[in-house]
Amino acid sequence: MKHDFSKIPVLAGLLQHQPVLRQRSKKMRHLLMLLPAGADWFDAPEHAAVEAALKRRDKPADELAKQALSLELPGGCLSVWLRLDIDKSAFEWYSRLRQALKPLLDEQPAEIDIAVFGDAAFRARAAAAAAYVGWINAAPMPSWKGGKTPAALQRMVLHGVANLALEREQALAEGNTLCRTLTVLPPNLLTPASYRQHIRALAGEAGWKIEEYDIKRLKKLKAGAFLAVARGSGHEDAAIVRLTYRGKSKSDKTVALVGKGICFDTGGHNLKPARYMNNMHDDMNGSAVALGILSAVSKLKLPVNLDVWLAIAENHLSPQAYTQNEVVTALNGTSIEIVHTDAEGRMVLADALTLAAREKPTAIIDFATLTGSMAVAVGERMSGVIGNRDDLVARAVAAGNIVGERVVAFPMPDDYDESLDSTVADVKQCTLEGEADHILAARFLQRFVADTPWLHVDLSACRCKGGLGAAGTDINGFGVALGLQVLESLAK
Repeated sequence: MKHDFSKIPVLAGLLQHQPVLRQRSKKMRHLLMLLPAGADWFDAPEHAAVEAALKRRDKPADELAKQALSLELPGGCLSVWLRLDIDKSAFEWYSRLRQALKPLLDEQPAEIDIAVFGDAAFRARAAAAAAYVGWINAAPMPSWKGGKTPAALQRMVLHGVANLALEREQALAEGNTLCRTLTVLPPNLLTPASYRQHIRALAGEAGWKIEEYDIKRLKKLKAGAFLAVARGSGHEDAAIVRLTYRGKSKSDKTVALVGKGICFDTGGHNLKPARYMNNMHDDMNGSAVALGILSAVSKLKLPVNLDVWLAIAENHLSPQAYTQNEVVTALNGTSIEIVHTDAEGRMVLADALTLAAREKPTAIIDFATLTGSMAVAVGERMSGVIGNRDDLVARAVAAGNIVGERVVAFPMPDDYDESLDSTVADVKQCTLEGEADHILAARFLQRFVADTPWLHVDLSACRCKGGLGAAGTDINGFGVALGLQVLESLAK
């Protein structure tokens, strides 16, 4: 998708924007008008029409800060008017912009005009946010429906800003779109084998070094936790894939990203009921988030060093699938008593985290759709973070507020280990009760990171009906912006 951000001179004051808009008014068909909350109206013929529409609804002008107003202008231009409050959070800005852009994008326009008003700081922030949200929601997601292919947005034209650098917004939108595109692929089209092919292609395009730990190699390494899960599939196409990016950094320090990549999760012998097995093709979302972050970092050529470890497998039911009460030994020598075969995510992550920790990174961040208890705790509008360093957890919470991907920090007290005590192995995989499973899962995983600073992101917001924040699709790419912001803060 090609976008043209017009370099229209910035003129002081609201009134002086009007000649610019009127110059293009005959060409405009889809227009988004963005004003600061509480600002005076500017003197334009459209002002009267907006005021009349608000009066008819018995709404004040600042109602536009709560809900956008759609209005057809003379000549057939569909306009949407929105006020943005500078004191509101990034999440609220992105949510309002997504809702405001929807009626415009629903008409599948080739071009959208976006006009921003207010002081220079507001115009720059509003224009960048609108461009980011526009890119994300204009990107077509994979679809196999018959009929005419929806028209793609060709460009967005920004009025009221000049020479605005949008490289970060574009790279982030492309990373988010990559994450969502991979996650929505159905399980017959994204198997471990085909996923690895996708990753090879991405690595070739971006210049990432790639290394694949296939079943044969993992058996030699005695990665028993990962292999226990992979046994259920007869294809033997599971693998832990390592991608390497080296930015032009003065430091040799490396950050490791680890992603859960379960392409489909039946639950294994502890079979999920139909309601909970539905959409389990998105159980690989953590790996897609890691790929989205890596994509954005590469496009921005950030001066950081990254190792990305993707644990790619399926959790299937078969005579070979692992069962309750088995005892398996993980790559780091920890023996694990299997309690529930649907707790496969922590099993594949255990060996991936061990491989990551052996490289001595300065920090490990893992992304996983890991526990139902996190979704119970915070719902699908936020995700949870847990870690072994308070400063890293605090950094993630702050990053989430900055980028509009909200996360809640949970504690990880040592005494929770009592619930994972086993009489036959070093540790239980989980409990059957399921109480505080997001904390127990973190206590389990921290056994495999050695003493490396580590952050675990449990992606309960991976799927939110109707969209979340900037993204209007159920699968929303949550975690890509969060991860990029954390990496940037670590680099500083």
